[in-house]
Amino acid sequence: MPIPRALCVDDDEESRVMLSTLLRFLQIEVKAVPTAAQAISLIQAERFDLYLLDAWLPDHDGFELCRVLRDFDPHTPILFFSGAGYEADKQRGLDAGANAYVIKPDVDSLVGTICGFVPMPESAAA
Repeated sequence: MPIPRALCVDDDEESRVMLSTLLRFLQIEVKAVPTAAQAISLIQAERFDLYLLDAWLPDHDGFELCRVLRDFDPHTPILFFSGAGYEADKQRGLDAGANAYVIKPDVDSLVGTICGFVPMPESAAA
């Protein structure tokens, strides 16, 4: 089975590093970028098995990016991992086309959600 690939979009460098480390631990190849513009450029050039977004980005909000991603790729799971923790934020993410919305810093729920959407290599699932 090929190694799953994820695109992580978060403007906070510490969050990108933590998420990249977590995804690599789960044996998911990751590209992490701080802006929606960089994410859009990557999705036009590469294939991903998961999109992991923050709601707050410097150049667009994550909800708008989610809509763009969903229009471009209707099947790949999109997960929000964001500090925007109101129920209205979660609903906006789901309405924009996300498959799930996890509130920072709930990493346990994030891992469970990722594992539910991305086929894990056998060594990561053990």
